[in-house]
Amino acid sequence: MPLMDERKLDIEDPDGLVAWLRRSGRIEPDERPRLEVLAGGVSNRTVLVERTGACRDSWVIKQALDKLRVQADWFCDPQRVHREAAGLRWLAKLTPAGSVPAFLFEDHGHHLLAMQAVPQPHENWKTVLLAGRVDRSHCEQFGTLLGTIHRRSFERRDEVRPAFGDRTFFESLRLEPYYSYAATNAQGAAGFLEQLLAETRRRRLTLVHGDYSPKNVLVHKGRLVLLDHEVIHWGDPAFDVGFGLTHFLSKAHLLLAHRQDFADAARTVWRSYRAAIGNDSWQAGLEQYAVRHTLGCLLARVAGRSPLEYLDERERTVQQDVTVALMGERLETVDALIETFVERV
Repeated sequence: MPLMDERKLDIEDPDGLVAWLRRSGRIEPDERPRLEVLAGGVSNRTVLVERTGACRDSWVIKQALDKLRVQADWFCDPQRVHREAAGLRWLAKLTPAGSVPAFLFEDHGHHLLAMQAVPQPHENWKTVLLAGRVDRSHCEQFGTLLGTIHRRSFERRDEVRPAFGDRTFFESLRLEPYYSYAATNAQGAAGFLEQLLAETRRRRLTLVHGDYSPKNVLVHKGRLVLLDHEVIHWGDPAFDVGFGLTHFLSKAHLLLAHRQDFADAARTVWRSYRAAIGNDSWQAGLEQYAVRHTLGCLLARVAGRSPLEYLDERERTVQQDVTVALMGERLETVDALIETFVERV
C-alpha cells in the first residue's frame, strides 16, 4: 500500500502520524504510541513518540517546514532535514558516545527524520541558563565538544568535506537572515557585515554545526547532548564560536544579577574550545575571526530575522548600539571583546 501523499502528512496530527507509522512498518498494526508535540523550534514540526507494550522505546520525529514560524517571511527548502540526518550520522563518528542522539530513520517523501529520544530526566540548557543557573562544567563541555567536532572533522577532511560541501541551507538559514538582513536593518553595520559575509564564504576549513546554541542542548545526568543539525556544512569554524558566545553575552546583558557569571561562562567556553582544537594550520587567525563573528551574531540576534525573544525592545536597541560601535574598534582577542561588551551594556 503506498504511503499517504507528502502534502497531507502533518506529524502534529496524531491520527495522521500513527497511520503513517503503521503503513511504513515503523510500529505494529495495532500499536498506539503516546504522542507529544514538542515546542520551541521555528523551522520544524517535532513530536515525541513513546512506544508502549514490550518495546518501550522513545523517538523524536522532526519534519521540516518550508515557511519558518517567525514574524518576518522566511522560507527554506524542507530537504534540509536530510542534511540533519547526515549530520547526526557523522557527528556520532566524530564525538564521544552520547554527545548526539542516535539516528534511527528518515523519509525523503515526507521530509522527516527520527532519532532516539534523550532519556528523562533532562533539561533544556537555555532554560537552565535563563534561570541564572550557570554551571562551569557545562560551559567546559560546550567548548570542548565544539573543539572536538572542528578538530576531528579537519583530521578526517577527505571523508567529511565531500558530504557537507553544499552550503545552501547555511546561506538561507544563517547568512541571509542573520548577516545580510541585519546589514540592511542596522545603520552603520553594512560595511562590517558585507566583509564578514565575504570572509565566511571564502573560509572552508572544518565541519561547522551552524546552530551551536544552548537552546539546542539538553542536559542529562550532567552531560550535554547536542541537537538540531540542519545547517551543518563545511565552512568557517569561527562562525560556530561566535554564534555560541553570543548567547552567553546576550544573557549577561539580560540578567544583571548574573552578569559576571555569564561573562566567566563565555571565557570558559572559549578556553575549553581552544584546549580541544590543539594546534594545526587551519587555526591561523581563528581568534580574530571568532571576534568578528561574535560581533556579527550579537547584532544579528537583535536586528536580524530571528531576534532573541528574551530581550525587550529597549535591550535590543542597547545591544545593537553597543555592537555597532564595537565593530568600528580594533578588538584583537575574545577576552577583550567579552570584557568590553559586558562593561558597555
